[in-house]
Amino acid sequence: MIDHISVGVSDLQRSATFYEATLAALGLARLVTRPRTVGFGKAYPEFWINLRESVPHVTPESGVHICLRARTTAEVDAFHAAALSAGGASDGAPGIRPHDRVRYYAAFVVDPDGNRIEAVTFPAD
Repeated sequence: MIDHISVGVSDLQRSATFYEATLAALGLARLVTRPRTVGFGKAYPEFWINLRESVPHVTPESGVHICLRARTTAEVDAFHAAALSAGGASDGAPGIRPHDRVRYYAAFVVDPDGNRIEAVTFPAD
């Protein structure tokens, strides 16, 4: 249903470095680099960052939340660790999230501009 998504960032190089490390854990790589935008994906750019120098820091109250699918719990763990190593903040350590309809494994991070990014998988056991 969704073809791609983009987020505004205040420092393109800082964010490109952050996302290159973080998204690599999910099998996404930098595919496109332009003066004001960078695209990440597997076969085509699915996740874009766009330079917006004056974008205000995204506050937790904004509700911004992007969830990316991981294949395994190990990928979720690697996503979280990579984000923290690349300058992000944890907004929920990797772990099982019980829900009324489905059980899932996820981790939440916040990028340098305040965008909240989640990695999720649905383990069989």
